[in-house]
Amino acid sequence: MAKITKSSANCADLIKHFEGLFLKAYLCPAKVWTIGYGTTIYPSGAKVKQGDVCTADQAIDFLRHDLIYFEKMVDAYTRDDVSQQQFDALTSFCYNLGPANLKSSTLLKVINANPTDYVAIKVQWLKWNKAAGKALLGLTRRRNSEFYYYQFGVLKFDF
Repeated sequence: MAKITKSSANCADLIKHFEGLFLKAYLCPAKVWTIGYGTTIYPSGAKVKQGDVCTADQAIDFLRHDLIYFEKMVDAYTRDDVSQQQFDALTSFCYNLGPANLKSSTLLKVINANPTDYVAIKVQWLKWNKAAGKALLGLTRRRNSEFYYYQFGVLKFDF
């Protein structure tokens, strides 16, 4: 099996579904200005700021650019034998929570020990559904969708 280093269109679809498309900058729950499909830093390196706007095409371009960074992080942190669906699900996870959280997580340790230990992976994956210590329905749905895709390779959003 060839080493996976790039996400598929399914990864982008997963991210787009849960991030949603925002053509005007908004302050996300983490108090960071965000635009498009979850972009916080433009390809130029400038941070998104209040009052910024973009087109739908620009939002796709921002997402594509952002994915390059997150793919590199997932590639650096994971075993060389993860499948495309596993790589995609981890890239979505990393996109949402940041590479530092993935790198330091027990989830990553469990995956790197055995990427098909689905029982242990699910337990760890679903722990990442909280903001400020409180479980959020949107994050719970996202984690369930990501894990389902990780295990079965099928996008499912109705959790």
